[in-house]
Amino acid sequence: MLTLAKEVHAIRELEIPDGIDIKIDGKKIKVKGPKGELERDFSHIKDLSLRLEDKKLIAEVYFADAKKKAVVGTVIAHVKNMITGVTKGYRYKLKIIYSHYPISVKKDGNKIIISNFIGEKSPRIAKVFPGVNVKVQGTDIILEGIDIEKVSQSAANIELATKISDFDRRKFMDGIYIYSREVIE
Repeated sequence: MLTLAKEVHAIRELEIPDGIDIKIDGKKIKVKGPKGELERDFSHIKDLSLRLEDKKLIAEVYFADAKKKAVVGTVIAHVKNMITGVTKGYRYKLKIIYSHYPISVKKDGNKIIISNFIGEKSPRIAKVFPGVNVKVQGTDIILEGIDIEKVSQSAANIELATKISDFDRRKFMDGIYIYSREVIE
């Protein structure tokens, strides 16, 4: 039987930039910056310890196997994304592509309504999460926000709403596709 050695103490540190305020309440982290505030709950992760020390966030786990060590890195990566979001923000760009029927796209609250997609009578609807700003400019759809998960999932929802399976993709390339993911500078 093969046994993998456990590391006694897995620790990762993250420098907190100036202008960022981080509060820890148990396993909940609040990150506040110039563009807004994000909160994330890590209470589903057992044995994780989070603390602040000298403008550093420290995530640690004792007696960690490979999975627990990976989780520590994942938590730090999520907090880095939160810091980037509240300082700069995220932008996803999608392109409306059609060759057979002109696609009409409009925003309605927390929904994107896609009309006349491949000549369909009923519109297709994609959910956009709260906190995500949507702009439709000609054949471009631009999504912006501070939470990378909400922005990226909203973009994926729009792309999936125009997925077609019964047509030859080489001939019918109609759809809405993500073509740019970027941090707002």
